[in-house]
Amino acid sequence: MVEAHARSRRRIRSGSRYRTRSRGLAGLALIAAAGMLAGACSSGGSSSASNNSSSSGSTSSSSSPSPSSPSSTTSPSTSASSSPSSSSSSGPSSSSTGSSSKPAPPPTTAPTAPSNLTLQQLAGQRIIYSYQGLTPPAHLLDLIRQGRVAGVIFFGGNIASRAQITGVITQLRQAQQQSPVHLPLLLMTDQEGGIVKRLPGPPDLSAKQIGQSADPLGAATSAGTAAAQNMTGVGMNVNLAPVLDVSRTPGDFIDATQRSFGENPNQVSKLGAAFISAQQNAGVAATAKHFPGLGSAPAGSNTDERPVTLSVSLTNLRNIDEYPYGAAVSDGVKLVMLSWAVYTNLDPNHPAGTSSTAVQQELRGRIGFKGVTITDALEAGALQAYGSPYNRALAAASAGMDLLLCSSGDPAQGDAAAQALVDAVNSGRLGRAGFDAALGRVNALRGGLK
Repeated sequence: MVEAHARSRRRIRSGSRYRTRSRGLAGLALIAAAGMLAGACSSGGSSSASNNSSSSGSTSSSSSPSPSSPSSTTSPSTSASSSPSSSSSSGPSSSSTGSSSKPAPPPTTAPTAPSNLTLQQLAGQRIIYSYQGLTPPAHLLDLIRQGRVAGVIFFGGNIASRAQITGVITQLRQAQQQSPVHLPLLLMTDQEGGIVKRLPGPPDLSAKQIGQSADPLGAATSAGTAAAQNMTGVGMNVNLAPVLDVSRTPGDFIDATQRSFGENPNQVSKLGAAFISAQQNAGVAATAKHFPGLGSAPAGSNTDERPVTLSVSLTNLRNIDEYPYGAAVSDGVKLVMLSWAVYTNLDPNHPAGTSSTAVQQELRGRIGFKGVTITDALEAGALQAYGSPYNRALAAASAGMDLLLCSSGDPAQGDAAAQALVDAVNSGRLGRAGFDAALGRVNALRGGLK
């Protein structure tokens, strides 16, 4: 997730998380492809040096019907399809990580926190807020002071210069100091590299360029370090990167904006792990995305704009798309973002981020991830059948998602998501033990950051 700006060959849509701009003749092909991509973490992006126009998301409780609740007992199909015509079709080898310096796995218990917080405060600490323009609204600052915000995501339209965004982050941190929750805010952005980044500066190379470089492992390590140093320089502490999607063919959805390290799951695994280790060793939490993988998505399959269904076989999904997450988990990745695509051979009825099969059985059970799960943009078009932000938040939380990314630019979206959690706990639709476990993981993450 999931701004009035100058537009030079640039496109932005309401509620979106990414926009694109041309970068000379070499960038025209990318922009043509990225023109189809608009919004959340699943689409193409831009350099952040320019101002952006912001968009507001729906905040009203919609009457649209919500799909059936995710089931924790769905058994994935084992039907197979032909392997993708790429170097990855033969399956990965046993090697896993690309870094010899591995941070410790994320803690699973929360630091000491006040015991007298209201349910409204606790619910808010699972919400990532966003806002429009260069100045955080008073409402958001008040929520932070009240202990009702987990963090804030920044986009290009929130950033005019490094000095300006540093000042904003100082203001947010000062509000947090008045909160009863004495844990750092999660201050995040998408700083992948290439055309997908918000802050001016590194990393400059795209994932594809890293994969095709003379020394891919060194380039991935350098990019992870540079991203972290750039972000900590302005006070941010979470990067929604790297992308671990394994591309299938040139020009497909994830390759069109050069966001994949390659078509070989071994390579994506090693380079993703190197980026993660370098970034987290430099003080910024990494986010592996978009589990279980968007690499099989054909060109134009943008979950930001519409529902996307992928029929990749369970065998290929696990041996190719999910493979890089084993190395990421071994290297202690702090967060994993789930895709909004539907995977017919995993859970044909729910997008991955609203599927307990994807979250609980596949990511936590099979892969062994114990850190924080975060949704893609809650306003994404792929969730149109769920209706309002309230319903979308409830569906994601019911599936086991820890953090809800409300990136429309309207703080009221975050308010609706938090209220959904409060009401669900009070009604018994969300068990209190699961709610508290999710909050504990989020607090543990926050307690390990600055």
